[in-house]
Amino acid sequence: MRKLSILLFFLLTACGVSKTSDSNSTDQIYDGHIKSIDEQLKAWNSETKQWLAVEDFWLAYAERNGGLTWGKGKQYPTYEQVEEFDTFLVQVEQGNCLMEFFHSRWRRANDVRRWDDKHNEYDGCPYVFE
Repeated sequence: MRKLSILLFFLLTACGVSKTSDSNSTDQIYDGHIKSIDEQLKAWNSETKQWLAVEDFWLAYAERNGGLTWGKGKQYPTYEQVEEFDTFLVQVEQGNCLMEFFHSRWRRANDVRRWDDKHNEYDGCPYVFE
């Protein structure tokens, strides 16, 4: 049942990406859109209609989907124990990155969700596969 509800959520969110006009610019903003605010990268949370620090955005996304399945740490969970759409905040030397288990392997959550390419450049995300 959990897998079915997650799949349904994924399909609905993939079909219903909404773009909103940012009152401070002419750019379109959408869930996960990243921009620099006061020299810090922030991600738009379309559910709460606010800009969040990128890691706070990841944690809010995970929370909307049942929380971090495997918490955070330096060691990936045992492969045989993980399930499709499980989440894990991996800690590498350069920083953290939200990972999501999708199609039999761990991927950066942005590679699954396609929020904004800048997520993959943030903190530890460029280094998770080294």
